[in-house]
Amino acid sequence: MISLIAINEYSKVPKYKQIINSILTAIESGNVKINDKLPSVNDLLIEFDISRDTIVRAYDHLKHIGLIESVPGKGYYIKKVDLVLRAKVFLLFNKLSAHKKIIYDAFSKTLGDSATIDFFIYENNYRHFKELILAGKEREYTHYVIIPHFEEGGDDLIAFIKKEIPLNKLIVLDKNLAPLGTAIGSVYQDFEYNIYSALTELNPLLRKYKQIKLFFRKKTYQPVEIKKGFMRFCGENAYDFEVMEDIGQLKIEKNTAYINLMEDDLVSLIKKIKKTDYILGKDVGVISYNDTPLKEILLEGITVISTDFKKLGEQAANLVLNHEKRQIDNPFYVIPRNSL
Repeated sequence: MISLIAINEYSKVPKYKQIINSILTAIESGNVKINDKLPSVNDLLIEFDISRDTIVRAYDHLKHIGLIESVPGKGYYIKKVDLVLRAKVFLLFNKLSAHKKIIYDAFSKTLGDSATIDFFIYENNYRHFKELILAGKEREYTHYVIIPHFEEGGDDLIAFIKKEIPLNKLIVLDKNLAPLGTAIGSVYQDFEYNIYSALTELNPLLRKYKQIKLFFRKKTYQPVEIKKGFMRFCGENAYDFEVMEDIGQLKIEKNTAYINLMEDDLVSLIKKIKKTDYILGKDVGVISYNDTPLKEILLEGITVISTDFKKLGEQAANLVLNHEKRQIDNPFYVIPRNSL
């Protein structure tokens, strides 16, 4: 029985959840039957070098949903086998962050116990992205759910996907891979339109500034459509503007609004502003991409433009559960705060 438990050290799925997924898969595939005895806590502890609490947490969850039972002094046994998994998901994100955690939590919660997830991170590295997908072909997944953002490379992404992933199993998040059309499911951001419409909404607050500067790194995974939407807004509304690649070279200027995409750039920007006598929200303005609890209180509030990450995760999970190929434009919102 212990051979039915799989712990993947490279997966970002918590180990207790991997134990749960292993047993769900074994039940669904018919590899266990009622009254089969599961490996003991001590056996799993020794085999996988994991904590007792991790194993007990997994078994307690399986008891709670009625799939296994414990017999004092004897161990854990299979109680039910009438389980049908609706999906086995290969989930691949470009990085770990507060925003990606919101997506993952919403995705996992919406799927519940009706699906298993193998979760991996490729750190914006296209080569690692391809390696993980190729390695994943060893298992029979019903869905591949991916976020394709790379700091460099990716020119052959569409060709690679068509060759290595069955399109009827593919759901792409965050980015719209238009060449794949309606052959896939997608929950995406319209990056160019979103920043354009967000700045249009904030225009009454921006009018007090003479120029707007966007930080857009030369080497970045951020979509170039953000820069296009920013330039379109500035051109149509007659703002002086600049796209800056290196925040280290920045000298804070009065009557200027700054837009940052990366959290590190926001920290650097605030440090530079605090070294001046300028008043935030009056002499200089700050708009940050993607909300966090900290931005709500930092310097009495940082204005943000953001996609709805919780909704993105929920809608992706529903595409999986319903085996749909819809293309969904994810909601986008603006929160004006004192920094503008």
